[in-house]
Amino acid sequence: MKDLTDLFRLAADHAADYRRSLPDRPVAPPPGRAEATRTFAGPLPAQPCPPEQVVADLLAAAEPGLVASAGPRYFGFVVGGALPAATAADMLTVGWDQLAFNAVTSPAAVAAEATAGAWLKELLGIPATASVGFVTGAQAANTAGLAAARHQVLADAGWDVERRGLLGAPPIRVIAGAERHATIDRSLRLLGLGVDAVQPVPAGPNGAIDPGALRDVLSDGPAGPTIVCLQAGNVNTGACDELREASELAHRNGAWVHVDGAFGLWAAVSPTTRHLVDGLEMADSWACDGHKWLNLPYDTAFAFCARPDSHAAAMSLNAAYLVGADGVPAGAALTAESSRRARGFAVWAGLRELGQDGLTALVDRCCALARRFAEGLTAAGFEVANEVVLNQVLVGFGDDARTDRVLAAVQADGTCWAGGTTWRGRRLMRISVSNATTTEADVDLSIAAITRLAA
Repeated sequence: MKDLTDLFRLAADHAADYRRSLPDRPVAPPPGRAEATRTFAGPLPAQPCPPEQVVADLLAAAEPGLVASAGPRYFGFVVGGALPAATAADMLTVGWDQLAFNAVTSPAAVAAEATAGAWLKELLGIPATASVGFVTGAQAANTAGLAAARHQVLADAGWDVERRGLLGAPPIRVIAGAERHATIDRSLRLLGLGVDAVQPVPAGPNGAIDPGALRDVLSDGPAGPTIVCLQAGNVNTGACDELREASELAHRNGAWVHVDGAFGLWAAVSPTTRHLVDGLEMADSWACDGHKWLNLPYDTAFAFCARPDSHAAAMSLNAAYLVGADGVPAGAALTAESSRRARGFAVWAGLRELGQDGLTALVDRCCALARRFAEGLTAAGFEVANEVVLNQVLVGFGDDARTDRVLAAVQADGTCWAGGTTWRGRRLMRISVSNATTTEADVDLSIAAITRLAA
């Protein structure tokens, strides 16, 4: 090839063809890891290979193992698609190959993050003065938020954790719901606090924290550095904690409040669901994903902090060779990564494509489709085990063994894909409606398939 145009066009054309094929592709598991490994395997050639041949070989090797998770009938985990403008922006991001360390290494990358971050805060109702770190996912966002929390609660106790570490530090009490997401526990492990630091608070019928139980845990425990982890969007049921009451209780006891809102924080953008996250602005830090309900490409998420100085103190680094920007914490100063890809371009583009009204409509539509799932499966004689408040639906098919058989049949059938979970001691089908391209027809087709296979 004389230049890069044909090579990049080949990749872009294939990506577009793949996206167009998703509504008609079987949503079934491709060959397993062993088969995928076989298609990629082989010795590394000794001689260089022309780029166009490398791309052709990659297409051939990857195709059998691709999962149609970006399609409209993939309801596993909490998986969105990727908006067209955001996808194109991500392609440009790779082409530009910017180092988003700070405004010296890429003024455009940091400017895109600044504007997109301001839009996000306005949309979610987070204070405009909060800092925003553009990270890889909710795991990294929770870790950044809890790192800022660790910094501040120990600083309030007279301990500099960044300089002195945790050995000899005052113990930190972490209070979190019994149905918190597993990423909270992993963040506590990574931060050296450990899972044993958690004092669990019982959850109510739909999985949200019990405010009365939170009050008891706060008052019964020892005084000292305390972090309260709240949740917007239970991963099984979609339930949201009573953020206002819980935040008031926590702050009255001198605690830092962190909200894990990986997907549920987006309830704030719609008048229909905003009441579920009432009081979210009272927290001290928030974690939220972009590649779930916002339908941005992987890997995009946001760590917000009401105390930017604490955020930067916990996450930033200094070295003699690193040239600073304007002294305002941004880019790598708010994340655990220095060699960062410029995630802000795709976020900016995705938000511009949707606009405020489009984002509201996306949230409302997914919630309506989740209710349609619940109503259709109930009418078919199956049990919906949760109160459907957002985009998550739990379905039982009798005993655990039968539920697992239905799950296996649905996953093998290819009409749609849903995962399983264990909630309150029961095996259940877990349906998450998070894709911007899912339609009523997709839901109805999926209900018909589940009904047929369950029979």
